[in-house]
Amino acid sequence: MTLPRPGLGKDIGEGLSVASRRLSAPSIANPEPATAPPAAKFRSHQLTLPAACAGLRFDQALARALPQYSRARLKSWIDSGAVEVDGRALRGKDRVLGGEQVRIAAVLPVQTAAAPEAIPLAVIYEDPALLVIDKPPGLVVHPGAGNARHTLQNALLAYDPLLALLPRAGLVHRLDKDTSGLLLVARSPEAHAGLTAAMAARAIHREYLAVCTGVMTAGGTVSEPIGRHARERTRMAVRSDGRAALTRYRIERRFRAHTLVRVELGTGRTHQIRVHLAHIGFPLVGDPVYAGRRRTPAGCTPALSAELRAFPRQALHAVHLGLAHPLSGRELTWQAPIPADMQRLLGALEADRR
Repeated sequence: MTLPRPGLGKDIGEGLSVASRRLSAPSIANPEPATAPPAAKFRSHQLTLPAACAGLRFDQALARALPQYSRARLKSWIDSGAVEVDGRALRGKDRVLGGEQVRIAAVLPVQTAAAPEAIPLAVIYEDPALLVIDKPPGLVVHPGAGNARHTLQNALLAYDPLLALLPRAGLVHRLDKDTSGLLLVARSPEAHAGLTAAMAARAIHREYLAVCTGVMTAGGTVSEPIGRHARERTRMAVRSDGRAALTRYRIERRFRAHTLVRVELGTGRTHQIRVHLAHIGFPLVGDPVYAGRRRTPAGCTPALSAELRAFPRQALHAVHLGLAHPLSGRELTWQAPIPADMQRLLGALEADRR
């Protein structure tokens, strides 16, 4: 899939407009939180098992026929009697011959227990299958230790209560709390299965803008495995026994002592961009975990010195998202404008060049 790669032009933010149809206002205040769980949502299917399934266990054959559902969900439907084969119940372990008529009448259970909260969302795109959100910096994506509420997941459940019927309220991937930009949300089991499979197959194109400390001479690729730090378990590190990770980067603009780079992810490991760029000696500005002590370049303007010292997070923004729609197959792309804090930082870096 070939996707546009807008440049920055004379204005730092030039060329980063939304590429697909905007269906809603930039910031949408969610309705009041639901006071009851979403109504049960039924799923019914009628299908014929193909001849190629002959000899398979029934649960295996059904998983092939309905890949949009997890095996655990299909098993629960089989065990509950919600699935009939030629008018009778089969056990998951029973063998099939192929050609059997299968009828399913089942309920999708609530899978996300987080409480809905009326937190404003910037919805870049929506249709019945998916949402694209422009996440602000500082917003945690998933509830967890120390962040039981006030997360993107809570906001999504207020925006669309039926997302409670999907794992993690339909979130297909995540961003760190202090990384801004585009996030993808599925709105149905079929869309969730398709988008999850596309993410695993690296068929969803993601690009980031990052402001790095140091002046790069050229773009490149980092292909180093990433795993948990041996001593500090909240950190990640390049380590030989880690999981394969691939990051490509290219220079967008050089400054006196910093570089703005565009980064493409080949994999999606935790903290991947932050770890890889720090590993090659170009940590992200403001990164509290991987950049070490904050420094200002000798002779920089007072405005730049103030911006560098005060920048509140890692300077990383998920600027581009491209994919084939999980149901229609239509190619879609989106661009997220650079947030205000990074615009100020880039403006101060640009002024320091003069």
